[in-house]
Amino acid sequence: KDYARTLAKKMGQEERFGLIESIERLGPELMRDVRGIKKPICANIDLYSGFVYAMLGIPEELYTPFFALARLAGWAAHRMEELYVAGRIIRPAYNSYLKNRIYMPLRERS
Repeated sequence: KDYARTLAKKMGQEERFGLIESIERLGPELMRDVRGIKKPICANIDLYSGFVYAMLGIPEELYTPFFALARLAGWAAHRMEELYVAGRIIRPAYNSYLKNRIYMPLRERS
């Protein structure tokens, strides 16, 4: 968040940064009022990451791969844990029943 704020000032995007801060501030209240969620909800780094990527000129097609790469070590650790605990179900939704598909760039999708 601090880096996003600094970069927003440098790039003249303070107003947009303020909008994201408002979302962070008002989101938990809205979730409580509209959805009835009582437990505290906090924004994570991903609230600001897309904003930072845009200011850095990173193409939107890379946002999802960046998101995945940032979590790859954790995902791998969870998988290794599943294998080492021999049969204990940690993430029952792990199995994918979809067939492999060829990647299609966003601009070619309908």
